[in-house]
Amino acid sequence: QIAQAKIETASGGPVTQYRGSLMRLFPMFGSFISTRAEHPVLVFSDERNGHERRIGLIVDQIIDVVEERLHVELAHARAGTLGTAIIAGQATDVIDISHWLTQAEPNWFDSQGSIAQSHGTAHLLVVEDSYFFRQLIVPFLQAAGYVVTAVKDATRALAMRDAGHRFDAIVSDINMPDMNGLDFVRTIRTGGAWAELPIIALSSLVTDADVEAGRDAGFTDYISKAAKDPLLNSLRQCLTAPLAHPIDDAARRVA
Repeated sequence: QIAQAKIETASGGPVTQYRGSLMRLFPMFGSFISTRAEHPVLVFSDERNGHERRIGLIVDQIIDVVEERLHVELAHARAGTLGTAIIAGQATDVIDISHWLTQAEPNWFDSQGSIAQSHGTAHLLVVEDSYFFRQLIVPFLQAAGYVVTAVKDATRALAMRDAGHRFDAIVSDINMPDMNGLDFVRTIRTGGAWAELPIIALSSLVTDADVEAGRDAGFTDYISKAAKDPLLNSLRQCLTAPLAHPIDDAARRVA
């Protein structure tokens, strides 16, 4: 969402009144110093269990609003960007929203409950019920060189299996409606075309008990939603030589 925000100061930082409540603002580049009464703001929000959180990213100017399929062609090592894509005929840097959200609020993904080098044509299936998180993880994996298909629940994923769709690996959330990630992976492991695929849990539920439950259900690896590099490392390892058992280093999952 886009808003023209009147900037105020509270708790030592910029805020604005947005839809009847205060919203924290975060400048995209550096500290915020401005004499302008209002600034354009990109508003990012997510709702889970009836609770909506919002953060505004202060930008200097909104040039255009377009709807276009995103294909990141050049990956960046620079923090805060996923890479470069052609958008509306222009080479455009694509910002990494997960980076900026965690800069503004380090625990943004902790309570969601549901959060490079090229890898050729490896095709990943992402199963994630949060639209917000799908919009973060899909471009991130595409920038790392993967072809990515995303669905919002396990039922849709299993329908794709039954229809004959093929993937090289699956990344799945745990806490999802109707069929959770544990039941999803158990169903896959009982047999069928996907029974031997690497399946990585990507979840904010990362206690020892959660990891053990994932291991017992049949996940190949178990990664914290806050840990992006471990996800890429796990995919590299799984796609090179699929693991017989989940990796036991719990500290790596939450680094």
